[in-house]
Amino acid sequence: MKNKILLAGLTLALSLSVAALFLFEPTRVKAEAASGTEVRVDNFTFAPDTLTVPVNSTVTWVNKDDIPHVIASNDGVFKSKALDTDQKYSYTFTKAGSYAYYCSIHPKMVGKIVVQ
Repeated sequence: MKNKILLAGLTLALSLSVAALFLFEPTRVKAEAASGTEVRVDNFTFAPDTLTVPVNSTVTWVNKDDIPHVIASNDGVFKSKALDTDQKYSYTFTKAGSYAYYCSIHPKMVGKIVVQ
């Protein structure tokens, strides 16, 4: 009898553990997706230089360079203030399309956001 109770308890504990993994999986996936919407500004480059995101995604640029940069879209849709080291700028893309951008201080720095 004790073995049956012990087996039932272990089965229940295992079932709850597996269920908990599935319940918390969407949170982990959302966190991973969020990290995929960051553009690193470093060494006079944007990384990645092209980023593809779904509609209604917020992209965040983080300046890791020792000098300021300004993120500006070619078509005037978005523009940051001058970002010093470790400062961030975010923009939410609500329409599908291709958004080319550059650093208005250093125009040879270019990138693109593709919104699907």
